[in-house]
Amino acid sequence: MKKFIIFLLVLMSSSPAFSKCYSMKEAEAEQGIRIHSELMVISLNCQHLTPKGEKNLYTQYKEFTAKNSHLFSGYENTLLSFYRSEGINNPERHLHEVRTDFANKISKDSAVMRPDAFCAAYSPRILKAGQMNTAKIRKWASTIFPSHPVSHAICAKN
Repeated sequence: MKKFIIFLLVLMSSSPAFSKCYSMKEAEAEQGIRIHSELMVISLNCQHLTPKGEKNLYTQYKEFTAKNSHLFSGYENTLLSFYRSEGINNPERHLHEVRTDFANKISKDSAVMRPDAFCAAYSPRILKAGQMNTAKIRKWASTIFPSHPVSHAICAKN
């Protein structure tokens, strides 16, 4: 019986339903990585539709990334730390998979919409993001939208 209880506890603790919850900092980090990944897909898909005389959308994305590299590397470090605490064997690979999943979700929108319609709907985000300071980006990332929930429950405040 004792072995069965230990087995059950191990099984339960490895279940996603019993995984650790996110702090607000961790939730913000995941949303920040989602935003960054989505902007990359938008910029790559829409760069050919950049209006004449304006800076290429992918160039704008790269400048946004460079300007905010400290923020995104901090988000990555926060998530890597969380993944380690969850016992994930290869946190770097898991982060790459998370980024890929976020990119694939917006790529599906791109695939089902006409390119001009997709770019008209999504490309303004790149210009808006490029004009944001760190505080505004963090506020955006801290906002959890029902259509884009984080992958873990957010811990109840103590």
